[in-house]
Amino acid sequence: MLKNLLNLFLQNNCPICQRNTKQQLCQYCTKQLQSCHLKNPNVLWKEPLPVFSWGSYGGTLKRAIAVMKYENQPEMGRLLGQYLGESWILNCTLKNKKPVIVPIPLHPKKLKERGFNQAEIIAQGFCEITGLKLKSNGLARVKDTKAQFSVSGAEREQNLADAFALGSDFSRSRPDAPVLLVDDIYTTGATVKSAVYTLNQGHISVLGVAAVATTGKDRSA
Repeated sequence: MLKNLLNLFLQNNCPICQRNTKQQLCQYCTKQLQSCHLKNPNVLWKEPLPVFSWGSYGGTLKRAIAVMKYENQPEMGRLLGQYLGESWILNCTLKNKKPVIVPIPLHPKKLKERGFNQAEIIAQGFCEITGLKLKSNGLARVKDTKAQFSVSGAEREQNLADAFALGSDFSRSRPDAPVLLVDDIYTTGATVKSAVYTLNQGHISVLGVAAVATTGKDRSA
């Protein structure tokens, strides 16, 4: 009886489906999440903006990202970041390069509302697995932009113009390695392009971006 009671207290609810589980996610959701994993995470790794992605944005992965961002489940970000890191180690063709990891920042107003920056937590999980150096404040978001999904494709780049500045990590000392940006979702690339422009203006080279999910379409051009 004592063992059964102990097991009961040790069980959590799966944040995706609310089933009881002893793990972070239940077995069913873990399986469904893994089914979103791309067979070729390097499919968009090409100039002018190389993109590495763990999965396709849809199904359980879309739900997991929504749970993380809108249902106050930041630990989901660490798990997704670990998945991304494992995939980077297994599939990255740039074994000799050790980029500095910089998460896409949130504006202070958005950060206060949410309580955490999901890209930073994903980057933490990524660096735990890869051993790469994390610079959480490499960039700062200085413009409170509209949510990208609320504006049309033509307006997205204008919405993000001058949205970023060099953060405290880079404002005085530039990194001695190229930057790999990390974000939760890569869609049109407007956010990343704006971030890359800011870093390049500061004479900092960018290797590319690693995202947990992409829409699966080649929009890197």
